[in-house]
Amino acid sequence: MKIIDIGANLTDPVFRGNYRGKQAHPDDMQHILERSHAAGVVGMMVTGGSLAESAEAVQLCRQHAGLFATAGCHPTRSSEVDNHPGGADAYFAELRQLIDANRDKVVAVGECGLDYDRLQFSDKAAQNKYFQRQFEVAEATGLPMFFHNRNTAGDFVRVIRQNRHRFSGGVVHSFTGTGDEVRELLALGLYIGINGCSLKTEENLAVVKTIPVDRLMLETDCPYCEIRPTHASHKLLPTAAEADKDKIGRWMAPETRKKERWDSECMVKSRNEPCTIRSVLAVLANLHGIPENTLAARIFETTCSVFFRDVKHDF
Repeated sequence: MKIIDIGANLTDPVFRGNYRGKQAHPDDMQHILERSHAAGVVGMMVTGGSLAESAEAVQLCRQHAGLFATAGCHPTRSSEVDNHPGGADAYFAELRQLIDANRDKVVAVGECGLDYDRLQFSDKAAQNKYFQRQFEVAEATGLPMFFHNRNTAGDFVRVIRQNRHRFSGGVVHSFTGTGDEVRELLALGLYIGINGCSLKTEENLAVVKTIPVDRLMLETDCPYCEIRPTHASHKLLPTAAEADKDKIGRWMAPETRKKERWDSECMVKSRNEPCTIRSVLAVLANLHGIPENTLAARIFETTCSVFFRDVKHDF
């Protein structure tokens, strides 16, 4: 089985043992990557949410063969563009330079889009203005795009529709929208990324079930978005007996410990990791009535065709 996690926030300090500025345990990035490989994850897209974070993502990816980066400005970071030395033009020129200098490691422009749930960080005007600028980057580089959309009342789809001719393809990651939104995104030729947050409610499950298998992509959005026992999707995971029979129980419910009791062999409680992508796969396979191996292979092929056509990899 081969899986690509299209959304891993591996630049988050928690993956180095640092929580809110305090070192709670040793850097355990290597252990995290080893667990992911054991679960079948052969590649990851490390999310870049700002110019600085994108550079950090590229640096991390240069240290590991299976890691690749996105480079862009998250909508909630839009306000930092105006504060950049040289302003917006310099910001996006530097973003373009970062991409051009690392074409073997940067596979998408983003994370970019609109987020009206968190306007306290960046207002609508700034988000829309700098979302538009990132289509310029995608058009200039020929890269696909990695999108973010939250509660935008049609604005996101409107902007995509206006700019669809400027980028080759893309994925709307961490999808939590409606059936109508699915139909609009599919009509625009986009793909849809699913993680634990996409599978919280019965309504979510009903919507995800309607997404064609050849438009799905897998992600964890770690360290966030794990499947929790309170989520509607939890009941669709294999039982303990089924998981033990198929030797996948470790990835359905990996052993966890609080960060104060850190153990290199365990996940940290409430810190999601790429290895749990197997849980997302299990739920999707259940919803679509397809064996996990078959579904994983189809999604892997889709992901490679969108993001990895023009980069060298050893998947």
